[in-house]
Amino acid sequence: MSNLVVLLDVLVVLGVVVSAILACHFENLLSAVISLAVTGIFCAGAFLVMHAPDVAISEAAVGAALTPLVLLVALKKMRGGKDR
Repeated sequence: MSNLVVLLDVLVVLGVVVSAILACHFENLLSAVISLAVTGIFCAGAFLVMHAPDVAISEAAVGAALTPLVLLVALKKMRGGKDR
C-alpha cells in the first residue's frame, strides 16, 4: 500500500512539473492557458494525496477553472474577437 502512495505522489509531482514547463514554453497563448489549467488540476490532485480535500476543492475551483477562464476572456478581448 505504501508503494502505491509513493507512486501516486511521484506521478502527481511529475505531472505538475511537466505541465508547468509546457505552459512556459508554448508559443501559442491558448495552449499555454490550457497547460496552466492542467497544472491546476495536478496541484488539486497533489492536495488530495496530502489529505487536504478542502484545499484541493479551492485549487480546483481557482487554479483549474477560474484563472484559465479569466485568461481566456482576456485573450479573446485582446484579439478583438477575431481568431488569428
